[in-house]
Amino acid sequence: MTPVNSAVDLEHKLSLISDLWSPKVVARMNDDEIKLVKMHGEFVWHRHDETDELFLVLRGHLRIQLRDGAVDLDPGQLYVVPRGVEHCPVADEETHALLLEPRGVVNTGDAGGELTAPYDDSLL
Repeated sequence: MTPVNSAVDLEHKLSLISDLWSPKVVARMNDDEIKLVKMHGEFVWHRHDETDELFLVLRGHLRIQLRDGAVDLDPGQLYVVPRGVEHCPVADEETHALLLEPRGVVNTGDAGGELTAPYDDSLL
């Protein structure tokens, strides 16, 4: 766990992550979790009925497919998927992102399936 008086080094934390599509909690703020994730390929179509989901790209390129279009994100850009909106992230190259969402959100939302990551709140 990161001591209270220490900064969270995102690059270092990312170097500890090897699994794709498996968000890891690196910090908490109130009832929200700040997670890092590595992505490559196409995820699953899903939605989170109870919460918005923030994606901030740190490295690579992320395309968030929506049923009525898509949002393309490069490093330094973010997008908030509104609650209940079905979406499917796609990364044609390895992409690193920061996610902000309430504690305990399942990465595959309502879809489930083999890409559902075990919940990891270990604070890398």
